[in-house]
Amino acid sequence: MIDSIPPVVPAGRMRELPQPEFDLPGERRLRPWAAQDAPALVDCFLDPDIRHWNRPSRLDLPEAEERITRFHERWQAEEAAIWAIAPATGGPALGLIGLADLDLPGGSGEILYWLLPAGRGSGVMVPATEAVTRWAFDDLGLHRVRITHSVANPASCAVATKAGFPLEGTMRGALLHADGWHDQHLHARLRTDSPV
Repeated sequence: MIDSIPPVVPAGRMRELPQPEFDLPGERRLRPWAAQDAPALVDCFLDPDIRHWNRPSRLDLPEAEERITRFHERWQAEEAAIWAIAPATGGPALGLIGLADLDLPGGSGEILYWLLPAGRGSGVMVPATEAVTRWAFDDLGLHRVRITHSVANPASCAVATKAGFPLEGTMRGALLHADGWHDQHLHARLRTDSPV
């Protein structure tokens, strides 16, 4: 008889955790998305850089509000953890960071992120990535977290590298963008890696 491998993260663990908030440098904060953030989801489609690298859906305000409701439902369903990057003093979201493509039994997930123009250049994405990664390892219990991005997107590559995600390789023709198929870099960290 072959013993079954126990899940790395038991079912129900994520939904039992409250979605945490994290203070970030530059008076920024990671927090759950709220209805007031719906315009940021509408605006992300209008931004050419976000549209090019992230393939967001075109949304009107009611659809954006539904998407935010879905972010909370995905937490409860243990499918994804999505945070708003926002001013610490209040105000609408400036960007998004999340942990998606979760395989809790297998202990892995993928970080995704974008910033609206008002949030760019502040250096906030590296500490946001570090905060989500620490939560994924220390609180959720994942073994491996990865980041993928087009090889033609040096800004995403810099975030991954500065956040301690070594480059593992290049996946050829891995993602279709508006201008055709792109090779993708694969970066990853293990829970057992040295802290950054």
